[in-house]
Amino acid sequence: MTGTTLDDYTDRYARRVRGMTASEIRALFAVASRPEVVSLAGGAPYIAALPLDAVGEMLGRLGSEHGTTTLQYGIGQGTLELRERICEVMSLSGIDAACGASPEDVVVTVGGQQALDLVARLFLDPGDVVLAEGPTYVGALGVFQAAQAQVVHVPMDADGLIPEALETAIADLARAGRRVKFLYTIPTYQNPAGVTLSEERRERVLDICERAGLLVIEDDPYGQLGFEGEAPAPLRARRREGVFYLSTFSKTFAPGLRVGWILAPHAVRDKLVIASEAQILCPSGFAQAAVATYLGTMPWRQQLKVYREVYRERRDALLDALADLMPEGTSWTTPAGGLFVWATLPEGLDSKAMMPRAIAARVAYVPGTGFYADGTGTDAMRLNFSFPPPERIREGVRRLAGVMEQEIATRRVFGAVGGAAGRRGRPGSDVPGPDLA
Repeated sequence: MTGTTLDDYTDRYARRVRGMTASEIRALFAVASRPEVVSLAGGAPYIAALPLDAVGEMLGRLGSEHGTTTLQYGIGQGTLELRERICEVMSLSGIDAACGASPEDVVVTVGGQQALDLVARLFLDPGDVVLAEGPTYVGALGVFQAAQAQVVHVPMDADGLIPEALETAIADLARAGRRVKFLYTIPTYQNPAGVTLSEERRERVLDICERAGLLVIEDDPYGQLGFEGEAPAPLRARRREGVFYLSTFSKTFAPGLRVGWILAPHAVRDKLVIASEAQILCPSGFAQAAVATYLGTMPWRQQLKVYREVYRERRDALLDALADLMPEGTSWTTPAGGLFVWATLPEGLDSKAMMPRAIAARVAYVPGTGFYADGTGTDAMRLNFSFPPPERIREGVRRLAGVMEQEIATRRVFGAVGGAAGRRGRPGSDVPGPDLA
């Protein structure tokens, strides 16, 4: 016997379970939620900015006056009323009837996470390859891992995913006989890097994928949270065939309701509904009614402006604190929207190894390793600015900078210990990432 386990069911699990690992972010929640810890880790929106009294009254009426319908089973695709409202929301970004957006092709999901899972269930076989930006959303990595697919990262810079690197990755994988199913991308205010794919690159990326016969899975939770003018039009506003558009109300209304959606090519819609029904029968009728009523009766466009102002102030507080307090050799992105800044550490520091000392100093972040399928990214961290107030953000950076200074001093005395093997290119810099072969 070579070892023991506390899990008596180890030999009974399906093969797809064997590679499952805990999310870097979820593992931090218990610690980061302590009141004495300044959390720059999670991606929680600032719900207190909502008119909570009015929202509470609305929810009460949905239960007391419409409970016989809102608390009942519904249809797998989602209510027509909500799907029509979703089309109104998408039209603000240029995804409208002129480019083929229709309530008939919208599938309501339990947050954006179920949308990702449905796409993976429909298109990924074990051993398939998914191309994704490096770094990318940790929740997507978990979905693709559960589908037994391999993620190959494509590097970014300040203008988002690099088209030439995408072409190289596709060619290298084709020569190796690997089957690439789709490109997964967060082109606008990317999580975790905060960068935005430029206007010119959006067309090039779409052309590359079209020539290669790749589907494009566009994840757009943050597109309406821009601080500096209008974001570039989504990929789905430019091409209707082969582009799946995923979004959620978690960042623009309330994550606790768990309401998202997919806008899919018409031919795929029925299969998405069947797959969703197999998972959940139907999305929550109450949650759907809450979102539809909010969109139909409350000034949600004005609320978006409130969120933008709150997050702009907090982004500026984070960027100012980083500029004032971070040790030499640290760099970071400057997001034009969204919730996150990606920071790259001075040479030799390891964000994952440093985490326990940061928690001891009462500050939390997410190590960069959580956003790469291969465990690299030790030289980086994701910093969230949406939840803490500006003064807490600055205090968190002060604590974090102190931890980093101690790490640098220790390294000077004892020398480097690990870290170099996990380095990656820096989004927002001119440092390229590694070859993708």
